[in-house]
Amino acid sequence: MTLEGKLEGLIARYGEVASQMSSEAAGDAQAFVRLSKEYAELSPVVKAIETMHKANAEIEDLDAMLADNQTDAEMHARATEERAVLAATLPALDRRIKVLLLPKDAADEKSAILEVRAGTGGDEAALFAADLFRMYQRYAELHGWRFELIQASDTGIGGIKEAVVEIAGKGVFARLKFESGVHRVQRVPETESSGRIHTSAATIAVLPEAEEVDIQIDDKDLRIDVFRSSGPGGQSVNTTDSAVRITHIPTGIVVSQQDEKSQHKNRAKGMKVLRARLYDAERAAKDAERAQSRRSQVGSGDRSERIRTYNFPQGRVTDHRINLTLHKLDRVLAGEALDELVDALVADHEAGRLADLQ
Repeated sequence: MTLEGKLEGLIARYGEVASQMSSEAAGDAQAFVRLSKEYAELSPVVKAIETMHKANAEIEDLDAMLADNQTDAEMHARATEERAVLAATLPALDRRIKVLLLPKDAADEKSAILEVRAGTGGDEAALFAADLFRMYQRYAELHGWRFELIQASDTGIGGIKEAVVEIAGKGVFARLKFESGVHRVQRVPETESSGRIHTSAATIAVLPEAEEVDIQIDDKDLRIDVFRSSGPGGQSVNTTDSAVRITHIPTGIVVSQQDEKSQHKNRAKGMKVLRARLYDAERAAKDAERAQSRRSQVGSGDRSERIRTYNFPQGRVTDHRINLTLHKLDRVLAGEALDELVDALVADHEAGRLADLQ
């Protein structure tokens, strides 16, 4: 089927769905929800197609006016100008339609589990991990997403060894999935008397939050151990065996959870993290299969690579995957300018996918 034929088919289907929503699905709640979802998914591409058709129709009318010998000089000049403006919008409209037609990542609309871990660099790495934690917390607040701590291990001096959070909202994973990887910081630590710049790192992992329907976990595949929660230095946090360690036997993935006083709550949070990690592993395996004969894509989730550098002396942030540098380090760490990096990564990813279709 030609592209034009596919576009006409989408417009026809859009009309069918609208008709069904107002008639046969009126008394069927499940059908109405399903049709409403399809209608919402079709709306952006149909509106873009209609805008393209309208622009092409207007260009045809202007071409007819320009070809008519009866058109006076003033009208001819005005039509020429209008045609140039309309023609200039066509490439962007064409690209938008093609992007909207790309297969959707099924996980894009999901919430996410975000994991922050200090890497090389000792206390300075843990302090940087805390900076990144706050950056994502502020970014979530700016987008109206819920940011809920699942577990955390701190250094006691303001640093974070490891933290796992749930960021809930529509399309969270689509916006954050390119944050996975090694983030590097270059700055002079407060404890450095000679003013020497240190390089440290922290690792970010962003996993789509999986529902039970996404990942089925058999109880016989789990080994669950309970133990007494402990704080810094091994001191007891409470006097009951409320901490939970969940081992997924087939994969060897282990999740420990002890932040809650209730064993039931710790198990529920642990299962949420385990489900997300299993779902991520399954997606990674499928991606690796598909990518065998293709170039690796931005956002493949390879967390062994350094993806971004935060240079404090120069006040800049550089994303190495797209060679983009922003001289607004403070605003990025405040979550305010992070969208500039995210938008550029999404655009680059879309450009790569479009190139693969050629």
